[in-house]
Amino acid sequence: MELNARIFGYCERIDAAFWGEPLNAVTNAAFLVAAIVMARRLRDAGLPLATGMVWVLAAIGVGSFLFHTLATRWAAIADVVPILLFILLYIHAANLHFWRLSPWRALALTALFFPYAAATVPLFGLIPGLGGSAGYAPVPLLIALYALLLRRRHPDTARGLAIGAGLLVVSLTARTVDGPLCATVPFGTHFLWHLLNATMLGWMIEVYRRHMLAARPARR
Repeated sequence: MELNARIFGYCERIDAAFWGEPLNAVTNAAFLVAAIVMARRLRDAGLPLATGMVWVLAAIGVGSFLFHTLATRWAAIADVVPILLFILLYIHAANLHFWRLSPWRALALTALFFPYAAATVPLFGLIPGLGGSAGYAPVPLLIALYALLLRRRHPDTARGLAIGAGLLVVSLTARTVDGPLCATVPFGTHFLWHLLNATMLGWMIEVYRRHMLAARPARR
């Protein structure tokens, strides 16, 4: 695989220039803004996993910026890897603290994401028009399943997860229609994926933060 091979995968890019995708590149700042906002909200909270999520959220913004400016295969890897890390970190945190599993059981359940994705991505790939978004489609489904299963044990957390799943569905829609709407919207809709996804990821950290703070014994 040629790591420096160019990728022209989005409506906005019409050449190999660094700023060939100005909207797609600049809107990655939303991930950094979301990371800063959540870092402030987590100050003195004593939640190391949430702090890790914030750092990975910032890395998502950096990796996506590299991809939408350099448009190479290695930059695409830098774009995707932090997203996967965030997913795994969040699932692990949810298993630990939403379900109160032991660390090893939580880790084992987190590892099941890989066979889950391997089984569901091809199924989503059968949906006409979904295209490359099929690789992300299992994620809102998984969040929705967690929300459904947690609705009685932790109704507020379940509600927050359901909102996150809904945001991600809207975000994925913006990502999916980028190509089909190219003739109508020359600058594409992928930039909306960045804005909505940054909001959704920040919200997911906030859901975890609220859950953890609510679980602490009240001070007297």
